[in-house]
Amino acid sequence: QVQLVESGGGLVQAGASLRLSCAASGRTSSAYSMAWFRQALGKERELVAAITRSGSSRYYSDSVKGRFTISRDNAKNTVYLQMSSLRPEDTAVYYCAARPNTSGRRSDDYDYWGQGTQVTVSS
Repeated sequence: QVQLVESGGGLVQAGASLRLSCAASGRTSSAYSMAWFRQALGKERELVAAITRSGSSRYYSDSVKGRFTISRDNAKNTVYLQMSSLRPEDTAVYYCAARPNTSGRRSDDYDYWGQGTQVTVSS
């Protein structure tokens, strides 16, 4: 089992940057592939970025590619999402998720979830 706690959300203007953090406790996070999802009001939850256990492979959705960077520090049991050039359409609740072993692209692939952190981007 692993517990996930997100932090770093907030209200920013378009063009600004934010860094989200996801702290994992319980079983060591290096056993898990990690991902960031987001869910905007009235919309389905969508995958933003994913990273393998070692960090050697990363995936980004087309909507954030080139603007967001996912990374992890297994020594600190923490995963990050660096968000740059934020747009109003990035406004959503951002969730950290974990699954054992290989990474996945669907929310159903992930077993553990954080409580979410709100990101609001004003125009």
